[in-house]
Amino acid sequence: MSETLKKIVILGATGSIGENTLNVVRQHRDKIQILGVACDRSYKKLAAICDEFDVQNAAIFNEEAFDEAKKSDSFQNKNLHCGLEGLVQLSCMDEVDTVLVAVVGTLGLQPALKAVQHGKDLALASKEILVMAGKFFTEAVKEANVRLLPVDSEHNAIFQCLHGESKASLNRIILTASGGMFRNRDLETFDSITPEEATQHPNWDMGRKITVDSATMANKGLEVIEAHWLFDLPGNKIKVMIHPESIIHSLVEFVDGSILAQLSPPSMTFAIQHALLYPLRTQRTEPSLNFEERLNLDLSPPDLERYPCLRLAYESLESSGISPTTFNAANEIGVEAFLKKEIGFTSISKIIEKTLENTRNREPESLQEVIQADQEARILATRYLNEF
Repeated sequence: MSETLKKIVILGATGSIGENTLNVVRQHRDKIQILGVACDRSYKKLAAICDEFDVQNAAIFNEEAFDEAKKSDSFQNKNLHCGLEGLVQLSCMDEVDTVLVAVVGTLGLQPALKAVQHGKDLALASKEILVMAGKFFTEAVKEANVRLLPVDSEHNAIFQCLHGESKASLNRIILTASGGMFRNRDLETFDSITPEEATQHPNWDMGRKITVDSATMANKGLEVIEAHWLFDLPGNKIKVMIHPESIIHSLVEFVDGSILAQLSPPSMTFAIQHALLYPLRTQRTEPSLNFEERLNLDLSPPDLERYPCLRLAYESLESSGISPTTFNAANEIGVEAFLKKEIGFTSISKIIEKTLENTRNREPESLQEVIQADQEARILATRYLNEF
């Protein structure tokens, strides 16, 4: 094996980011070794991953699924852990270089922070971590002197474009967005949008929740907040442009007017490979763009009437404090209710707005206060479900 072997843990190994990560590892087994994997419930898929990649350490968050796994013979001769403590144990193993965090919601907060405190580089795919606790994570990263490597294709693109550039040379960054399934749909029909329609995406293969977030552009709003913490920029220096082809993943504008962009096909393997092997560049996992064919690269500003969740995300970033946490929590409650057909599509943004309006904003002094604010916002948003 190579002397530059990266030893990693994947939290969220059975999700879409995890699956793309496994594709990268398959292509680069001489450069990446998986030491630990974790999932929420899908223990059979997790066991198959352990077998294929000879992984000795695994964690299952859900207790019921953990008990089922223990009764089966799926994890014989493996170190199997349970719950949040299990995720933390994997993240802090001595041999690990990088922890890839691709779990949904607040679940990744503590394992990610513990990994940083134990000197591990963090490959971050979970937006909620910086949205909710950006202040605490950026401070921890600086104190531990580790790398915070963005896995989202947009933030990874900016990270690549800024390589070797000074902060003083940067004017603004431009995040691109596909616009989701309904970028051309008549606004008057939005009330009739169904979960079946909203969980289809024209370019990306993602989970149901994040696909709905793409349709509302709440996902892009979370990325704006995340970019604020990753690149130390105010909201007015972070622009969003609709780019239906999802080939330009983001752009960076410098003070001299020059603009750099990062391009690749709409696959997460490019960003994941860059983050895991950084600063090494090596053979691609999937084919790149074909310049023997015509490429359409359209860019246009988003209509905030069509995407009110994006407007609310910018407003929560400007308010700072716990507002981004409130935005994220209320959105999760709204999307979950929409997927269960308890509310309509347009009610998602209304629930977010009402929750923000009725939450006393404050600056959190600890991670525990952030978690408490998240729980309070969820309770409040749930109360408003019957109003829309």
